[in-house]
Amino acid sequence: MGGGGVRVVPVLVLLSRWVRRKEAWAWRAFPALCVQSPNFLDRHESSSSSSCCCSSPASLCRMRAWGCRALRLCLLSGSLLLGLQLGLRRPGEAPHQAAPGMQSQLPPPLAAKEALSRRRQVTYLRSGRRRRAPTEPTCCPPRKAIRWHIDLQPWASSTPSLNDEALRLLKYINTAQISCHRMNMKELPEIPDSPARPWSVCLDDRFNLVHQIQKKQCRLYSLGLGSDDNEFEISMANSGCEVHRFDPSIQPAHVRKGQRLWYHRLSIDWRDPNPLIASHKLRANTKKLGTILNDFGHHKIDVLKADMESAEWKILENLILEDIVERIGQLIFEIHVHWPGFEVSGNDSTVVRYWYSLLKELELKDFRLFHTYKDLLKPQVFLKREAFNASSCYTLSWVNTRWKWQAGALLN
Repeated sequence: MGGGGVRVVPVLVLLSRWVRRKEAWAWRAFPALCVQSPNFLDRHESSSSSSCCCSSPASLCRMRAWGCRALRLCLLSGSLLLGLQLGLRRPGEAPHQAAPGMQSQLPPPLAAKEALSRRRQVTYLRSGRRRRAPTEPTCCPPRKAIRWHIDLQPWASSTPSLNDEALRLLKYINTAQISCHRMNMKELPEIPDSPARPWSVCLDDRFNLVHQIQKKQCRLYSLGLGSDDNEFEISMANSGCEVHRFDPSIQPAHVRKGQRLWYHRLSIDWRDPNPLIASHKLRANTKKLGTILNDFGHHKIDVLKADMESAEWKILENLILEDIVERIGQLIFEIHVHWPGFEVSGNDSTVVRYWYSLLKELELKDFRLFHTYKDLLKPQVFLKREAFNASSCYTLSWVNTRWKWQAGALLN
């Protein structure tokens, strides 16, 4: 019914004009007829009933009274229709514009309603342009885009060459990127000094680990595969760290050895097993590190130590792609270069380029290498060949240079 109620107004105006003309004619014809007492019509009703209704003055007065009543009724009906039309109009619908000559002839109540309607409509449109609904606070930060592979670094030379790639990698892992003045742990209580120990952590005040240890708020994850060397874990537990050692070779699922040392029959992998694949059912105790963090309700790891016997490359790739490394304060990894490693494919130069790209990804995450250890007791082999004066095993230690600022925000 858009605009139907407004179109009634010109009809009512014409009707009112016609009634007024009839009233003016009656007043000119009988100027003093209907100005008597209010009972004039009642006194002459009996005398005029036998004659024509339009032949007596009483009939004319009665006709005028009926016309006035009809005018009032029409105006009332028109007001109701107009009010109904304005009430049912949609919020975004523009009001119907009357003709310029008719706007000034609207009755005062209708003119006021029409002006109020226009004012409200203009306010609604302006508020829709200038004001924005307040954004609701979100509980979680937006998710980052999923990465499926790391960004490979350019080749060391214009032509892919194993010699150039190997020299670049070995130079990188044998050069410290940041100095750490307190790497030995003889300054901490209950930790025996052992110069031959390759597992080194940085205890400089700027990296906050020493303060976390003193406040008994340090957490260490140790990833291994059946190794009996647990001196480092016991020492860190005695110093005040909460230590979790993951080893699939132990018998009980979870066992507590001391006040701050736990052993878990779990193996860390770069993927979670798929229960729909038959071969994956044999790896029910294998999980990604991110999955274990969620299961344990842990948000941060102050120190992550890993000795995964050539699985470290794919595990490190998973930690980078899923941004788990951003929740780690210091990394201590034993890397193996005598063969490509589990599920690392390609020719020799491609494999070395992949290794180097992984280490550069750590650097992009603000990790800096502060200690390197070349194991001379292991075979001196690089990709199944005795070359480049390389050992088959290196222990590398990195520190997250942003960990000092994150330590106050990471509570679990």
